[in-house]
Amino acid sequence: MTVLFRKNGNTKRATNHEVHNESINKMNFETDIEQCLKTLSDGGLILYPTDTVWGIGCDATNEKGVEKIYSLKKRPDEKAMIVLVAEEKDVLQYTAAPDLAVFDYLQKANRPTTVIYEGAIGLAANLVAADGSIAIRICKEPFCKQLIKRFRKPIVSTSANISGSAVAGSFIDISTEIKKEMDYIVQYRQDDTIAAFPSSLIRWYHGQIEVLRP
Repeated sequence: MTVLFRKNGNTKRATNHEVHNESINKMNFETDIEQCLKTLSDGGLILYPTDTVWGIGCDATNEKGVEKIYSLKKRPDEKAMIVLVAEEKDVLQYTAAPDLAVFDYLQKANRPTTVIYEGAIGLAANLVAADGSIAIRICKEPFCKQLIKRFRKPIVSTSANISGSAVAGSFIDISTEIKKEMDYIVQYRQDDTIAAFPSSLIRWYHGQIEVLRP
């Protein structure tokens, strides 16, 4: 059987090997999603790909899960972590009356951008900064976005490294020390070799933008 697929507007013939690999990738993708959902629901930690670097994640409403990450990373509790959501409406659900103009800014951004919002609500208390703010990013990466939507709650995302050490640019750079503490490690995208970088970070307050990390 001949299978055709479109890439960059051109129709190409797929080999049996390519079709087989695509089927395996789809099965692995779904298996990873299901295993992550179970792990997150049980309060466990996952190692997963995001729209930036690989992240350590947990249910962002679960204080015990958040504490596990702080302990693993040897990170002070006052250093708040990022929360990933799937859509704009999620930001409205977990922050008090955000300035809607921020969404116009994000739509024009040319790279993943994390925003520090005032007035976090409904999230784990130990995830929220002392001033009540929370760092949130709307994630468009396919795996991550689908996971969040199916989990129906935000997910913590913090770089997969011990606090103070170099951020792992790809899966292969993540230390064994981190991996062995995970309850589930996603298989999807482990073979990506292009180095990733942390997101841009801004604080949005009454229409004023403060760039904390370009």
